[in-house]
Amino acid sequence: MILRSLFLGIAACLLALTCAAQALDDPAEEARAQSLMRELRCVACENEPISQSSAAIAEDMRARVRLMISDGASDAEVRDWFESRYGEFVLFRPKGKGLEGMFLWGAPFGLLIIGGLIAFGVARRRQAGAAAAEPVAPEDV
Repeated sequence: MILRSLFLGIAACLLALTCAAQALDDPAEEARAQSLMRELRCVACENEPISQSSAAIAEDMRARVRLMISDGASDAEVRDWFESRYGEFVLFRPKGKGLEGMFLWGAPFGLLIIGGLIAFGVARRRQAGAAAAEPVAPEDV
C-alpha cells in the first residue's frame, strides 16, 4: 500500500515536470513573456500573478502568453486578449476608463481631502472652545 502510493506520487511529479510549458527559444521573447506573466493575475488564486501560481488555469494562461508572443502578438494585444476573455480583473494595472476608472483612481485622494477637512474642523472647534471657556476661580477650603 505504501509502496503503491509512493510510486503514484513519483509518477505524478514526473508527469507534472514533463507537461510543464517549455520556455521560448528566443531569450528576448521569453523575457517579454515573463514580464507579461507578472502583469496578469491568476483568476483562480486572487492577487497572485500567473508567473507564480501553481493552479492549472495559470499554466494554461502561461502557455497562451507564450503562444501569442511566438505568433508575433504585441504586449498590448496579449493584455487585450486576456482582458476580453477574463475582464479587467485579470490586469494588475487596470486601465481605469470611464466613470468606474475615475472612481477607482480618484476615491483615495477624495477620502484624504475629506479626512483633512474633518480634522481641520475638529481642531478649529477645539481651539474656539478653549478660548471661550472662563477661568475657574479657586475654591476656598
